[in-house]
Amino acid sequence: MQEDPGIFIGKGEQPVYLLPRLANRHGLIAGATGTGKTVSLQVLAEDFSRRGVPVFMADVKGDLSGMSQAGKEHPKLRERANVIGLDAYSFEAFPVVFWDLFGKKGHRLRATVSEMGPLLLARMLGLNDTQEGILYAVFKIADDQGMLLLDLKDLRALLTFAGENAKTLRLEYGNISGASVGAIQRRLLVLEQEGARQFMGEPALDLFDFMHTGANGYGNVNILTADQLMQMPKLYATFLLWLLSELFEELPEVGDPEKPRLVFFFDEAHLLFKDAPRALIEKIEQVVRLIRSKGVGVYFVTQNPLDIPDTILGQLGNRIQHALRAYTPREQKAVRAAATTFRENPAFDAADAIKELGVGEALVSTLGGKGIPGMVERTLIRPPASRIGPATPAERQAVMDESPFRGRYDQAVDRHSAYEMLKERADKVASSQAGKKAAPGSGSNRQGVVEAMVKSMVRSLGTSLGRAISRGVLGSILKG
Repeated sequence: MQEDPGIFIGKGEQPVYLLPRLANRHGLIAGATGTGKTVSLQVLAEDFSRRGVPVFMADVKGDLSGMSQAGKEHPKLRERANVIGLDAYSFEAFPVVFWDLFGKKGHRLRATVSEMGPLLLARMLGLNDTQEGILYAVFKIADDQGMLLLDLKDLRALLTFAGENAKTLRLEYGNISGASVGAIQRRLLVLEQEGARQFMGEPALDLFDFMHTGANGYGNVNILTADQLMQMPKLYATFLLWLLSELFEELPEVGDPEKPRLVFFFDEAHLLFKDAPRALIEKIEQVVRLIRSKGVGVYFVTQNPLDIPDTILGQLGNRIQHALRAYTPREQKAVRAAATTFRENPAFDAADAIKELGVGEALVSTLGGKGIPGMVERTLIRPPASRIGPATPAERQAVMDESPFRGRYDQAVDRHSAYEMLKERADKVASSQAGKKAAPGSGSNRQGVVEAMVKSMVRSLGTSLGRAISRGVLGSILKG
């Protein structure tokens, strides 16, 4: 039996393959707009799927939805197949599952506030160090009080609780500034307007739903509809980073398998690193470095290799570099930087080649048998078997109707969590106080003093929720 050479990417002077057992060493697909990055991504995703490897990718422009449909005969595609010696070129559809944070063009995707965690939420909200510290304190308060943080109203209620009881809480949790709490609340309001309320809640995504195979044994191609999401770049980047972090936390160690368990394509990767604090960059670096042993391959897709920090760029072993423009000093620097990352081929100058590449042509370097980068090849990328371009709305709906996850994530679930617990506490105290009004003179002098303080505090609060929460916080004192 002939040995499998790997995933066929294309051909230059010789065929270029990506070894499946080294696909978890991550990769980079880079190039200017319109140079063929999407087709390269599509070709890799197709072959991973054929091998039973599930794939996750974000569809920024809507073009990748065409993977759910078989391609059609076209003279240019056939010509490309003939040039690179792809004799068995045929067309086929792939098992696609559509996902959408807003539930319009795919199954709804949700995560709980607790799963997101304070670091990612602080990134999403653009908080400073002081505000981030308060967010960490709020999460700790929730843990200590046994309150679930599931959706945005839970977080907002607990922030209000913390702000109104700052004096009591600061001895254990540090200073909680009312101004900082207010600033966080304002940021949450903006995020809520952008659609985060729909994203945060239950039923939360089961990560293993990304790791199924279709009826034909092909790995599912999970496509996140991101055309609307791209208008909220921080939400987009934070969600994908959360997904990557959750995969790292949930999946067991498998070492270096013969093929990956999941391949993750991160399109518009520059959004992940733009204005990101050092702590977040270090977190991403750690996840990318360690998730390899979980059998997950991460492929960043971006226009410019300089968009990726050097500490992360050095971990991307499999590279496809499409053409780059070199008009400005920064663009020239990017060309030189991209060229120096490849193992030199004496047949051509990589820096010159990057500027001369045509559409559908790329410099490709993949890891060899011992994990050593192969010599860079100027490569014609193979044509995909699925449709190049988007699926129609009717075709998309037909795919969704046949999805194994139909109905699983459609309806939101509002469990008993922080908001409800604080509200119940407030209602209980309100009832208790109503009973005391009916029987004046009962209780000790100490209780009367504390009760007066509570009433004064309640009168000073501006919102009905604030009044309810304050009563709930100090109710235990009245009982004591």
